[in-house]
Amino acid sequence: MSILQSIFLGIVQGLTEFLPVSSSGHLVILQNFLGIGNDDTLLFDVLLHFGTVIVIICVFRKDILRMLLESLRMLADVVYNIQTRLHNRREQDAKRCRKIVHNNYRRFVVQVLVSAIPTAVIGYAARDLVSIASQTLIVPGVCLILNAGLLLVADVTEAGHRIPKDVSYTNAFMIGVAQGLSTLPGLSRSGTTIAACLLSGFEKKFAVKYSFIMAIPAILGAAVLELFRVDYSRLAISQFFIYLAGAAAAGITGYFCIRKMLVIVRRKRFKGFAVYCLILGIVAIAGYYIQR
Repeated sequence: MSILQSIFLGIVQGLTEFLPVSSSGHLVILQNFLGIGNDDTLLFDVLLHFGTVIVIICVFRKDILRMLLESLRMLADVVYNIQTRLHNRREQDAKRCRKIVHNNYRRFVVQVLVSAIPTAVIGYAARDLVSIASQTLIVPGVCLILNAGLLLVADVTEAGHRIPKDVSYTNAFMIGVAQGLSTLPGLSRSGTTIAACLLSGFEKKFAVKYSFIMAIPAILGAAVLELFRVDYSRLAISQFFIYLAGAAAAGITGYFCIRKMLVIVRRKRFKGFAVYCLILGIVAIAGYYIQR
């Protein structure tokens, strides 16, 4: 991969990761047309994932910091409750335990963890299927068309008013399932999860926040798994810096796109993206049959 290809693919990743048009679908299509093999781009994909997480952390840093603090406090409360129960049993006392989930941020933390469970199970179980699907144009083509349908559904869905205190753990689990399914190239992770959030009655701004923050454990988990599959013996230092340039391009582009996504969801303007995904999906399918 040349540095121009790396930066170009990085910009595509940054543009498409946070807009509801499937970054994986775009990368698979471009890598097929550019003739770049999956083995050569594995570490590149990992670095792009890390770049994505850094962008999310930068944009939602206040929420994420509060969630981290509340996670530590919840852990402290769990320890306190265990000690209290042991004390009560030993001393025949009746000291009260602390309520663990008693504010919106603590509930948000637990909801993200609940969402991460089905995502991890589906992502791990389907990793070989996703790898095979990434080697052809037909799967991203079909999934892009499905993604277009999802966006149209999201566009006509009435806006909800749910914030963390109103969201059930069942909702969180089902949104995690949606995120797990979006590992297929062509299904936009952000588009799929935001649509699932809106269909669950989430308030629009919270739907975006939930979609991107819940992506952090999923993306980091996938990146760590991929790190073990990289053949480092074939990696030259110069190639690593070429990949790093692409990851930087993805991060810079993505920072502006994630803010654009906040505006898009607030105004519910998904139709243009749906049409784009439909056209690109048809082009990908046509390209598949032309290459045969």
